[in-house]
Amino acid sequence: MELPFAEPYKIKVTEPLHRSTREEREQWIKEAKYNLFNLRSDQVFIDLLTDSGTGAMSHHQWSEMMMGDESYAGSASYFKLKEVINRLLGMPYFVPTHQGRAAENVLFSAIIKEGDMVPGNAHFDTTKGHIEYRRATAIDCTIDEAGDTTLYHPFKGNIDLDKLEAVFTAHPREKIPLCIITVTCNTSGGQPVSMQNIRDVSALCKKYGIPVFFDAARFAENAFFIKMREEEFVNHSIRDIVHEMYSYVDGATMSSKKDAIVNIGGFLACRSKELFDKISMYCILYEGYLTYGGLAGRDLAAMAQGLKEGCDYHYLEARIGQVAYLGQLLKDKGIPCQEPTGGHAVFVDAKKVLPHIPKEEFQAQTLAIELYLEGGVRGVEIGTLLADRDPVSRENRYPKLELLRLTIPRRVYTNNHMAYVAACLENILQRRDTITSGYRITKEAPIMRHFTVELEPATM
Repeated sequence: MELPFAEPYKIKVTEPLHRSTREEREQWIKEAKYNLFNLRSDQVFIDLLTDSGTGAMSHHQWSEMMMGDESYAGSASYFKLKEVINRLLGMPYFVPTHQGRAAENVLFSAIIKEGDMVPGNAHFDTTKGHIEYRRATAIDCTIDEAGDTTLYHPFKGNIDLDKLEAVFTAHPREKIPLCIITVTCNTSGGQPVSMQNIRDVSALCKKYGIPVFFDAARFAENAFFIKMREEEFVNHSIRDIVHEMYSYVDGATMSSKKDAIVNIGGFLACRSKELFDKISMYCILYEGYLTYGGLAGRDLAAMAQGLKEGCDYHYLEARIGQVAYLGQLLKDKGIPCQEPTGGHAVFVDAKKVLPHIPKEEFQAQTLAIELYLEGGVRGVEIGTLLADRDPVSRENRYPKLELLRLTIPRRVYTNNHMAYVAACLENILQRRDTITSGYRITKEAPIMRHFTVELEPATM
């Protein structure tokens, strides 16, 4: 008999969860203005809002926390992290930051100006927010296959080379400060980018003299998919794949709260000493001195260890396997999702679950609220709310996909939790005809509104 799969870790500490009633949840979501970000964590039974900073650290990481060097300048923990980044990623220069969006802020402050164009594959919300805040334009060059949730494509995060070259030929070189490859591509469903596409994008950018940067929050998960789906790399180690991935780019921003499995932290890495000198000023201005960058020494030490653990094949097999397990449960129940399942989350196609809800009433947000009411499960909308308004016309932008993202924290939940989530969505699917309307906005911020937006039922 073939032995069944088992997680390559055991649980040492547990945290109790509160089971609420539907009546309680109805009151709590109303008080939260129908924004799931406004809920208290103890009002949530299973929290799938994000995998950012929500993972369980290993005993090795906690040991590193105890050995953190809290020196303001020249911390030993900084040099430990520097050595790991250089050895693992091949990047000789880096600055730590308190999280990924801080790294974006430091980099973009140094290189982006008003009127610039920044192409990439479905920029993450903070990336687009930082670009548009500077009155520049983020241009999505993702392949068209990513917009069809029913179509199988092994690398739906890929950049369309024709779209990318069209950007390069339509604008002066000085108006394009960089091209961003997000690995894996969160907004398109946690979808990976192939090594061949990374190579091709890098070559095209070199042809036009455009630097290439990774948004590298989930680079290890991307490397796992390359090993599993790209024949050339079947026999390569994750670390070898990672090293080759980074060999094609000029730098990277990273939220280490994902694939480095820490609760806080990020960094900006690059190859150019000239760029490093530019970003150093902004790091000191916004984050702190270059050897701590807004973090405690213990956080730097835990990040160094987490980067190594995040590239372990067996860890990735279990982590991505659990996401695939939830995806298969939903597929078996007839719940439409982005296929194939992504690396960090299952993305439910809200347009197909709630086709009768007008797009102006935020289908994915409506489904997210129903999931919370059904079983206390908190997901997050990746749709019109997140897409925000056009910075010029101020009209809502309606993306191709309206997705409910169910983001799985690392080493936190069991497969029984996944079965509970699937049962909640099955119940919603069976009663979807009773969901007769969505929501409208009563208050929103001028940029990145989805974090703080206030809503009310559209029928009020």
